[in-house]
Amino acid sequence: METLLTALRAAAEPTRLRLLALAAGGQFCVMEFAEILGQSQPRLSRHLRLLGEAGLLERAREGANTWFTLPPAESDAGSLVRSLLARIPENDEALAADRRHAARVLAERARAASEAFQRTGADWDEMRALNLAAADVERALLDLLPPAAIGRMLDIGTGTGALLERLAPRVSSALGVDASRTMLALARTRLAKPGLDHCSVRHADMYRLPLADAGFDLVVLQMVLHYAEDPSGVLAEAARVLRPGGRVVVVDLAPHADTAVTTRLAHRWPGFSDAAMLETFAQNGLSIHAAQTVRGPLDVRIWSAGHAGLPAPADLAMEATR
Repeated sequence: METLLTALRAAAEPTRLRLLALAAGGQFCVMEFAEILGQSQPRLSRHLRLLGEAGLLERAREGANTWFTLPPAESDAGSLVRSLLARIPENDEALAADRRHAARVLAERARAASEAFQRTGADWDEMRALNLAAADVERALLDLLPPAAIGRMLDIGTGTGALLERLAPRVSSALGVDASRTMLALARTRLAKPGLDHCSVRHADMYRLPLADAGFDLVVLQMVLHYAEDPSGVLAEAARVLRPGGRVVVVDLAPHADTAVTTRLAHRWPGFSDAAMLETFAQNGLSIHAAQTVRGPLDVRIWSAGHAGLPAPADLAMEATR
């Protein structure tokens, strides 16, 4: 009862309710909250601290900023805060004004991130850069997964968060991690849409994920491993955070001899063979349950694996080529 009363007291204040409503629409930092609400950062920091202590907001430190988001919907706190927000009329004038200001802040965030990419010359859309059949790859990946009720998803190397958005209807919650803060700025803008409040991103090192063991039902690494100095180390972390009975899905290039691509895009590895992946998965207590190939200028291979010794999900097909 005391936990519930603490949460209700924390939410029972106009500014804090507005903060929760904003967090339901995406991740924001204190500076952005201050700009949207027109209040001082010290004052809002106190409100955010109270909401965090009550479990109604989660925080993730990233460089000089701390990003705030709602707790997962399946948690007690996440269910409570969404129930409270659902009782606020859609036409509430204060919240409508906050949404308008938030849209402006998000547009500015996206513009700044895009300008940073243009200045550095980074090519974040690797599928396009490699002239790959992105739609076919996405379709193959989606066909490999259940149509709904996947549970908690982790996207390692999330980039601009496109996969989080695409899989949002199938998962109860989704987290994307990436080492690029500019990528994360674009991802946060992408995820600040209705129906995506259960998706969030945070800055993290894929070799040392700041996440608890066995916390995710699905872990995806899409076009990530060929950049990794130590692919086995990345998969070790993926296996660590995977729940028993969950699955790790790796989408990456099949072996190729195009050295120009490897050099131009700074790939560490020229694709991966099934034998190499079988060994790497096995080193980390995982076994491959399914594999698919998507043909193109460079073939893309999709592997699905789970903890060794546990049965493969019934919905998986062992082999398919597109």
